Amino acid sequence: MKAILEAINLSKTVTAPEGELTILVAVNLSITAGSSVAITGSSGSGKSTLLGLLAGLDTPSDGRVILDKQDLSTMDEDGRAFCRAGRVGFVFQSFQLVHSLSALENVMLPLELAGIDNARERSINILQQVGLSERGSHYPSQLSGGEQQRVAIARAYALQPKILFADEPTGNLDQKTGATIIDLLFEMNKQHQTTLVLVTHDMSLASQCDVTYQLEAGQLV
Repeated sequence: MKAILEAINLSKTVTAPEGELTILVAVNLSITAGSSVAITGSSGSGKSTLLGLLAGLDTPSDGRVILDKQDLSTMDEDGRAFCRAGRVGFVFQSFQLVHSLSALENVMLPLELAGIDNARERSINILQQVGLSERGSHYPSQLSGGEQQRVAIARAYALQPKILFADEPTGNLDQKTGATIIDLLFEMNKQHQTTLVLVTHDMSLASQCDVTYQLEAGQLV
């Protein structure tokens, strides 16, 4: 199987009040299309920074990221955003829903921004897939944490991305709700034949993925 995502000698250093702070050091990894991958490590190990670099949300100090045959290191911010569009979906710990929009409108938003005609029809269908067909008219404040994350997952899959990045997707949920959300993520991943890249500190969750990478002090171990 071909790699859909590669990191080549990826490093990240930032300037902090106390001087230069190295977050990642010469990370190399290759992710096969259709696989599920966990990036694990303790708090401060560089997991979320690595995810941001792999997704093209941030730029490395050194090294390259190849996303679906596109070299992100040669692109400016607009180029990376264009590359992500239609290829990449995101699910975050904090849900990041638009609170002034209903569940259905939140799912429709990326489709409408992409100029897709049947946005409402597609959004109703994908809300049904995540078990929220009866909750489309509800606003985020009227939904439980688990329901909000289901909406976020539906929104992430609305544009049928090739890769889904999930950053601690159960971090704000209780254990039972979190387990349900993880089952849904893997089910949707399989159904849509997506590549799933998951940042987590939960080793039981990581063990469900095809491959696990562990970070310690910014280095893969």
